Amino acid sequence: MSGHSKWSTIKRKKGALDAKRGRIFTNIIREIITSTRIGGKDASTNPRLRLAIEEAKAANMPKDNIERAMKKGAGELEGDTYEEIIYEGYGPAGVALLIETLTDNRNRTVSEVRHALSRHGGSLGESGCVMWMFNKKGVIGFEASLYPEDTVMEAALEAGAEDIKTEDDEVLVYTDIKDFEVVKSAFESKGMKEKFSELSYIPQTNIELKGKEAGQMVKLMDALEEIEGIQNIYANFDILEAEA
Repeated sequence: MSGHSKWSTIKRKKGALDAKRGRIFTNIIREIITSTRIGGKDASTNPRLRLAIEEAKAANMPKDNIERAMKKGAGELEGDTYEEIIYEGYGPAGVALLIETLTDNRNRTVSEVRHALSRHGGSLGESGCVMWMFNKKGVIGFEASLYPEDTVMEAALEAGAEDIKTEDDEVLVYTDIKDFEVVKSAFESKGMKEKFSELSYIPQTNIELKGKEAGQMVKLMDALEEIEGIQNIYANFDILEAEA
């Protein structure tokens, strides 16, 4: 599969060192509340909730926090209702951006997103303007030092995965959305412990950035990630060399 942006990898490595655990917890709680409201409290029949709980556990979120968020989503406790919105736009050099949000204030969020984009060489676009440049896929990642590519490939092909590739220290497995849970379960049945798993928008092709445009793009991504309510950012770029 061509065009996988490395930003998700960079983001995960930043997250592991990010001191702003409160922001991480807030985003996960929003996702648990929303996924419970949509699909119910039973994680065995609600794949989206199961992923959110896995992310919460990976972030060492207390069990009480997880259960309270599920109760809010199920209407057993009072809590905010979040609206799911995907904003589309452009960054420096025409980079395509998909910005997933769970917000309790649509006007505030779109205003902050528009401001961040315009400040760092980007612009907000209309619905559908860049979505066609991405394919939604399941992504399962393994630590390459624990599971060599050949080992992962054998299990992935047997389980019906679409593609596999190694990037830096991770072996990434790509699946069709409908096969995501089946492939995950196949790895688990073999005792293979994933590093992460997620549903992600994968760009079909990437724009290579360097110099000033690369520096602008990094600053834009950082600014977007500071906005309350933004859950995920997908972009079709790779950085060759960033301006200091």
